[in-house]
Parts: sequence; structure tokens; C-alpha cells
Amino acid sequence: MAREIFSDVANKWALLIIEALGEGTLRFSELRGEVEGISHKMLTQNLRMLERYGLVERCVHPTVPPRVEYTLTEPGQGLRRTVHVMCDWTHEHIGHIEASRRTFDAS
Repeated sequence: MAREIFSDVANKWALLIIEALGEGTLRFSELRGEVEGISHKMLTQNLRMLERYGLVERCVHPTVPPRVEYTLTEPGQGLRRTVHVMCDWTHEHIGHIEASRRTFDAS
């Protein structure tokens, strides 16, 4: 079970959605703007998966048209802290990683 959860949650789109929602509640269009390059379909699929796992809460407001907002749940916030550490690690080591990639690709 843990492997299945990790496989689903540890994809690039899910991690970027979790990071974006760490700043607070967002509407679908706002979230799509925060997650650069994600398609409408991929955002929808990932939000549904994250909601299924109880990491994201979807709130539909009864307006015309309906206003839908997404928020991280408590477990989602816990995962976001881990994702944030991974993002910090990436920024800290990006220079080393890029230099290594250039060296590797040149050989």
C-alpha cells in the first residue's frame, strides 16, 4: 500500500500542486496559474487523486457559476513540509547538479 501511495503522490505534478497549495486555499484557475505548464486535464486528475488520498480538500460554493476551492488537509500540510525541504535541497544544490550534468553529457 505504501508503494502505491508513494508512486501516485511522488509525481512531479502532485508535488508542484502540494507546494502551491502550501501558501493557502486556491481556486482551480489560480492553481493552474501557479503550476507552470500543467494542462487542465493533468491538474484535474492530480487534484482528484490528492483528494482521494485525503491530502486535498475540495470545497464547492453554491454560487453561479459554482466557485471551487482547494486546500491542503492536515496530512497534506505534513507532506508539504517534506516537499518544501526537497525544493530547498534542489535550490541549494542546483549549481552542482547542473555542472555534473554538463560533464556527464559531454563525455
